[in-house]
Amino acid sequence: MPSTTRYDVTTWPFGDAKDDIGEVINSIIADVRQRQNASVDPDGGKPGAVIYIPPGDYRLRTQVLIDVSFLRIEGSGHGFTSSSIRFNVPEEQWPDLHELWPGGSRILVEIAADAGHDESAGAAFLVKRTGSPRISSVEFSNFCIDGLHFRADGSDLHPENTYVNGKTGIYVASANDSFRFNGMGFVYLEHALTIYNADALSIHDNFIAESGNCIELRGWGQASKVTDNLIGAGPRGYSIFAENHGGLLITANNVFPRGASSVHLRSVTRSSVTNNRLHSFYPGMLILEQNASENLIAANHLLRDREPWAPFIDVDNGRDDLFGLLLIEGANNSVIGNHFSEVVDSRKLRPGGATPIIIRLAEGVGNYVASNHTVALDVRSTSGDSAFDAQVDALLATAATERLDIVTVLVEPSSSGNTILDSGTDAQVDLDRTVNAFRATPGIGS
Repeated sequence: MPSTTRYDVTTWPFGDAKDDIGEVINSIIADVRQRQNASVDPDGGKPGAVIYIPPGDYRLRTQVLIDVSFLRIEGSGHGFTSSSIRFNVPEEQWPDLHELWPGGSRILVEIAADAGHDESAGAAFLVKRTGSPRISSVEFSNFCIDGLHFRADGSDLHPENTYVNGKTGIYVASANDSFRFNGMGFVYLEHALTIYNADALSIHDNFIAESGNCIELRGWGQASKVTDNLIGAGPRGYSIFAENHGGLLITANNVFPRGASSVHLRSVTRSSVTNNRLHSFYPGMLILEQNASENLIAANHLLRDREPWAPFIDVDNGRDDLFGLLLIEGANNSVIGNHFSEVVDSRKLRPGGATPIIIRLAEGVGNYVASNHTVALDVRSTSGDSAFDAQVDALLATAATERLDIVTVLVEPSSSGNTILDSGTDAQVDLDRTVNAFRATPGIGS
């Protein structure tokens, strides 16, 4: 038996990593647990371990259960490539493609949660430990978790476009401290990364896309960060979701379109969403709900345009253009210095003839909205069969037939005591001036 704190799944003497890497990693964790079993030791006694996954394909038929602290699982490449583009290319063209599947250190998930079962049953990696202290300092770095295929869900969508398969990449079920997710690739999972009760969590520099839901911070949490990630969810799922968190930092992420929302915060307080590039095909891009309060929303670029790729043209998130790109239900939030681009075809607004809303204060008091700039253009939609070409063409198009009428800020009667400064002209801001403070953006010649 090797005497080490560094393990290689391909040289471990029990199991076959190519056939079932889950069985191999569980065997290694058991060895770590057996070797490092002293609770009290003047020299420490529990340094943890590194489990290395070399480049290659590894099937996972057995769920990995992590119940030890100070464990790092690492590979040599996140290996992301678009499975969605390939599955929407006619099969007769596949032989001409340079790659068909993701690469790097790639785990092929072959377990899934059945309908009605807890989603953790379909997780490739389950982190779960009871007792005290909390499990700490577990790290996942630089490998790919691939759900392989989506499945039919009863809709008219092609099965590979449903974002449904009962598979989760990593599911952290127990309270945890100082976990790290760096340089990972997640693809074709219904839930990529689900974490409960996180403290000092870091999700940094990952590629999490073509998954039903990307990042879900559930239960409660504090002092965590989601930074510098490339993210893209499905039209019924979350790109970044958090609930009951305080001190959360969401910064420098590039969030792709097609998720039901870009950032969705529920009962989150004293947190920051700053310097992100958010792109969506639907209203409801950034949502603060259920008394989300004292948050800073600043220096973000939000682009809402239309879906240009033929397989998803008629798909949406169920929200109409009166919902708002940014929705706030909470108190004392600051929305400062954001850029909004609403680039849509007025013929396709819902309900028909609607004036789209950019920032909507639905509930709460004392919100501060200042120096936000909105560009609204009426363009004629086009579509294409090539995902890359169609989307790049849409992103680079700036010509418009005319400006689009919008409401830059709507303050509902259920929200009051707010301050709205330089975020729209007199004609663009809709609020009760007897219970809210307002200064209009100056118009040319005014």
